[in-house]
Amino acid sequence: MSVVMSDDAYWRRPPEGSAAPPVPPPSVPASVPYTGAPRSTPPPRGWRPPVVEPPAPPRQLPAQDAERIDREEQAATILTRGMGLFAGAVMLVLLFILCGRALF
Repeated sequence: MSVVMSDDAYWRRPPEGSAAPPVPPPSVPASVPYTGAPRSTPPPRGWRPPVVEPPAPPRQLPAQDAERIDREEQAATILTRGMGLFAGAVMLVLLFILCGRALF
C-alpha cells in the first residue's frame, strides 16, 4: 500500500495518539523600545497658512417667463411631429416605388 502525499498533508490534523508537537522557543524581545515618531521642525516665525479669499456672492438670475417657455415648447413639439410625419410619408412613398418596381 503506497501513501500519496498531497499539498494538504501539511495542514491535516495529526493522527490520534501521536506525540504533541514541540513548543517553539520564546522570541527575543526587541532590544530598543519604541520611542514614538520623530519630532518635526517648527515652521518659521511669523508663518501663517495660505488664506483663501471667499468668492463673491452669486448674481441675481433674470426672471423666467413661464408662458413664453410653454409656447416655445409647444412650437418645438409641433415642428418635431411635423418633421416625423414628413419623413414617414417620404419613406412610405419610397416603399411603394420599390415594391412597384419589384412587382412590375
